[in-house]
Amino acid sequence: MNLLVASPTGLCFGVRRAIGQLEDALTKYGTTYSLGSPIHNPPEVERLADLGLRLVERASDVPEGAVAFIRAHGAPHAEHDELNARAGVVVDGTCPFVRIAQERAESLVREGYLVVVLGDSRHPEVRGILGYIDGESMVVSSADDIGDDARYGRLGVLSQTTQMETALAALVAKLVVHAGEIKVYNTICRATIERQESIRRMSALVDGLIVLGGKDSANTGKLVEIAESLGVSTLWIERSAEIDWGWASGKGSIGVAAGGSTPDWLINDLTGKLKRL
Repeated sequence: MNLLVASPTGLCFGVRRAIGQLEDALTKYGTTYSLGSPIHNPPEVERLADLGLRLVERASDVPEGAVAFIRAHGAPHAEHDELNARAGVVVDGTCPFVRIAQERAESLVREGYLVVVLGDSRHPEVRGILGYIDGESMVVSSADDIGDDARYGRLGVLSQTTQMETALAALVAKLVVHAGEIKVYNTICRATIERQESIRRMSALVDGLIVLGGKDSANTGKLVEIAESLGVSTLWIERSAEIDWGWASGKGSIGVAAGGSTPDWLINDLTGKLKRL
């Protein structure tokens, strides 16, 4: 069996930075409270929990004077304020590219635009962006969410950082005929685009593709979506123990790709098992 590993793959800059900040906090302070899962990768969160990470849902769940961590996906402005007032130490792991999306949203509101966010309304990154919009906004998952009879004045458009550029382009093309004015910020992370491009290249070279990453990871899900759309047999797992060896049987070449929140140790564990096979 020939084994290929996508390049680039695995941890993006923002997640690697956040994990480093969290590890430093755990080493320096001990128990650290994160607002939700710090990244969307269960095995890595389990490792961090063994070091003293504790997950909470709300800022009010952080004990007075404790150490709080804001995950790579960011948090609404109000949660930042509450944590600064409540916690003894606040470590802000917000991805710099997510921070840019938050700032773009804030500036669009100041300029009087109705803000349109391309993304998943349930995702913490999108909820964080919406927390910076002091005004009217709407979240759409695709251009299909825009009604044919819709009419708008001034629209400001931006995206969740893990969306596909084709989806953003389709949304803007749809909105052009429904709005008097549009201002667009492409806030899709370059690391996301590069990983999506690597999936497209690899899909033409392998008989099967294993995508390694959390099942609640938006960027990993996009990689799977792209691979399946290209017709390659795709297996989505969170850890090597989940490999379906029956799926791998008979495939002359297998590719491995990983989401932007998948650490190196998980990728190395998977490729090691495949090489032994």
